[in-house]
Amino acid sequence: MPLSSSPVIRRARLGAELRQLRRREALTLEQVCGRLGWASTSKLSRIELGQSRPDLADVLDLLDVYAVPPPQRDALIVIARDAATSRGWWKALGEMSERQRTYAELEAGAAAIVEYQPAVVPGLLQSPGYARTRVAAGRLLHPDVDVDADVRARLARQEVLRRPEPPRYTGLLDARIFEPAGLPPGVWREQVDHLLALGDLPNVTLRVVPVGATPPGGVHPLTGYSVYSFPDPADPRTVMLEALTTDVRLAADVEVGRYERLTGWLSAAALTVEETRALLGRLADRADAPVVEAVRADAG
Repeated sequence: MPLSSSPVIRRARLGAELRQLRRREALTLEQVCGRLGWASTSKLSRIELGQSRPDLADVLDLLDVYAVPPPQRDALIVIARDAATSRGWWKALGEMSERQRTYAELEAGAAAIVEYQPAVVPGLLQSPGYARTRVAAGRLLHPDVDVDADVRARLARQEVLRRPEPPRYTGLLDARIFEPAGLPPGVWREQVDHLLALGDLPNVTLRVVPVGATPPGGVHPLTGYSVYSFPDPADPRTVMLEALTTDVRLAADVEVGRYERLTGWLSAAALTVEETRALLGRLADRADAPVVEAVRADAG
């Protein structure tokens, strides 16, 4: 079920708009909560930070306090409804952890997604066997993970790439991803074939960044990242950094702009789409070969 907008981004945008309105009226959190009879400021604070799904009645009360006129009021109500969306959609995707849910909401509402990964195939590109291997390995650090549920959720998220009017997806894949150390040959072959199939989709662009390829100035990302942009240009472009425990979400223009510049530099250093596809075809024919050396040779 495609979303017209990303709930997590709509929550962030709604919160920012409400915070601006409160400050315009020169009201503190305490003063607003006092007028509405809310027991503490934490409820309003979480709404303004985009950390909770807002109740539409609460948003209407806030708009009354701030004396917001139409059509601005009507526009904010639409955003509030989008921000509260996901319960029925969530059931359609199935069981999912809170971390995966954040990614799923970003992906489902995105117009374009760009991902760079230095070590593993990105989740949206993983074959079932590869996904299961990676999730199972992650239990060494997160023993409470339900492997079956996590894999099902990851595969459900991937449907976004095949839906009607899908996002434009660009994957910049470091050559080190293609070293199949620790993976059964059958799993690795399945993954390479899966990448070839995804590369046939008109909305998917896959490019390998060869070993030794140096972006301008020698700048290299310290970690993998994902950049999301949305159909409504007023919704903030967003970068997600996947960390060991808590992921980092960036939405400030200056921060997102740096990652977009980095993407441009990586793209300049990467193999072309045609070269990448030819490489994947050769890897599929020798799935147990030393892949990093092959990629290095192809880049030479």
